Amino acid sequence: MLKDLAEKLGPYPVTQITARDILVVLTSIEKSGRVESALATRAAIGRVFRYAIATARAENDPTSALRGALQRHVPVNHAALTTKAEMGGLMRAIYGYEGWPSLVAALKIQALCFARPGETRSMEWTELDFDKLVWTIPAEKTKMRREHHVPLSTQAVEVLTEMKEFFGDKPYVFPSMMSGKKILSENSLNSALRRMGVTEAQHTAHGFRSSASSILNESGEFSIDAIEAQLAHLDTRAVRRIYNRATYWDERVRMMQWWADLLEKERVKNRSLAETADKKL
Repeated sequence: MLKDLAEKLGPYPVTQITARDILVVLTSIEKSGRVESALATRAAIGRVFRYAIATARAENDPTSALRGALQRHVPVNHAALTTKAEMGGLMRAIYGYEGWPSLVAALKIQALCFARPGETRSMEWTELDFDKLVWTIPAEKTKMRREHHVPLSTQAVEVLTEMKEFFGDKPYVFPSMMSGKKILSENSLNSALRRMGVTEAQHTAHGFRSSASSILNESGEFSIDAIEAQLAHLDTRAVRRIYNRATYWDERVRMMQWWADLLEKERVKNRSLAETADKKL
């Protein structure tokens, strides 16, 4: 955060940086929609000043004057389907959806990899390693500004390989229908879900993360730490950083394949039940 978000303050001695200087930087971050990042950056800057005071490099911490000057983050609850059967029905709808190829594929990858929707929509071919079966999301694209690694399941690779035939010559894996040089719009995934008959109160593109979290935790197959690491969450209780690719990596690889297999199994099961019901009618 100090390197990327508070970069403008870097060249100046701590004794010359005022509360106003810091507020300008924080307000800029806040206006971009990154409320949490603005608050966390203020805290990081404050730690620098407190260290400066402790080592006789400064006499005060200007961030203390900025308490209350920023918005407080209000968590948003994203609607999500949280049972295996519901996810099976949703996957059947996605795989049967006849829309723009990159949009359909993006929905599949959103379900299979459960990254944040913006990370999925902006996926680039340079981020994918088909030999090591990993998708590396650059730090500048992630919410916490830390590089994040996503193990690719067999099903995810199949979807991405198909996209390479369509859009391998484009920079983005899921280009917009209007331009191959632009990504899908922010509302595209949710709009597609609505066209499938999935309401906003039932499920959202971001909801795939909650779906995966709920079902994976309930399965008892994987540790909470591995699940949280894959969701790119921060364990504040132990003040640990679990974004390191090596952390729980083997377990995460197994988990992502288990998750993809579950979605496929439920999708096929749901389809079979629907076909049986149709025959009875």
